Amino acid sequence: MKNKTGFFFHKDYLLHDTGSSHPERPERLMALMENLNFNAFGDRVERITPEPALALTLELVHPKSHIDYVRNACRSNGSSRLDPDTVVSSDSFNASLLATGAIIEGCELVTTGALKNAFCAIRPPGHHAEPKRAMGFCLFNHVAVAARWLQEKRSFKKIAIIDWDVHHGNGSQAAFYDDPTVLYISMHEAPLYPGTGGSDETGVGEGLGTTLNIPLKSGSDDEVYLAAFAEQVETKTLDFEPDFLLISAGFDAHYLDPLANMKVTENGFAELTKRAVHLADTCCDGRLVSLLEGGYDLKGLSASVEAHIDALCAK
Repeated sequence: MKNKTGFFFHKDYLLHDTGSSHPERPERLMALMENLNFNAFGDRVERITPEPALALTLELVHPKSHIDYVRNACRSNGSSRLDPDTVVSSDSFNASLLATGAIIEGCELVTTGALKNAFCAIRPPGHHAEPKRAMGFCLFNHVAVAARWLQEKRSFKKIAIIDWDVHHGNGSQAAFYDDPTVLYISMHEAPLYPGTGGSDETGVGEGLGTTLNIPLKSGSDDEVYLAAFAEQVETKTLDFEPDFLLISAGFDAHYLDPLANMKVTENGFAELTKRAVHLADTCCDGRLVSLLEGGYDLKGLSASVEAHIDALCAK
């Protein structure tokens, strides 16, 4: 598998049942798997079925009381709402463990050099989940758990998270707001859900300066995103000198997406990915793992993910 991009997917992600009218629905990944042309990637992509993470691994970020609360909500008959937007069913807890398991396994294989980098096509997403609170379609914060796992289980000192989902990742920010060892950068539409992510939110205490929020106006396009990446994301990340780069790769800034008002194209996401790969090559020996967050138009999501993977596995 060396020098290949890992593609992580598990069919049980589809069992997380949010209801037919919910935007974060199984059809997102169904469309993705139906439309992705793996033949076009040739031998550059390795398809991998992940194992679930242990519930104990979630405790790197989430207290046991929160994990038990979500587990018990999923055990109830039918569906339950953890907040007005966040629906769970009997299979949602297992799907979340499989989602966290994918990014942990991706990080492990990239760390050992078995993979060049990786993309995790997962659900439910994670970046809105705060340590003690599920919200915004998210039960547990997969990228935050991965960052802590890299530090505590693989001894990396500094981790950078770049989040280009159109919504601010309040949960990822909350997990590391006072922590100088994790850099969190978010480019997002503002104003928009969840209402956090102002440019004045830069961290507290020892973590002051290791949060960078880049709120962007409605209608921002490829040019705006790429300029923000070049002028702020790259500079901040290079100054931080991380050992590993994680990407919360939401594709809901796509111009077709129904939950936002941005104008990014699949070509724009491809270029963002190329720059992220170059950034990882420059500062952390290419170590990069990305995971799916948002993206709710099936056509826009499929096209954007294909462009993202193609850029990840480019030789």
